[in-house]
Amino acid sequence: MHIEKQAMPEPVRLSVRIPTALEMLGIGRSKLYELIGSGEIEVIKIGKATLVVVQSLHSFVSRQRDRGQAA
Repeated sequence: MHIEKQAMPEPVRLSVRIPTALEMLGIGRSKLYELIGSGEIEVIKIGKATLVVVQSLHSFVSRQRDRGQAA
């Protein structure tokens, strides 16, 4: 008897570390920290780890797209 293993779906990431956020946005470290400082992108701290909230990355990109269309 052969039982097929069902692939588990990838978990949805709620937050990512700084290097992953840089890669996702395609921007430099300084610019990301500038956006964090201005409140454009949300981070949380867990212990010593700084985690970027993925939803805030999506929201940021959406706002930038809206601004581009309004221009």
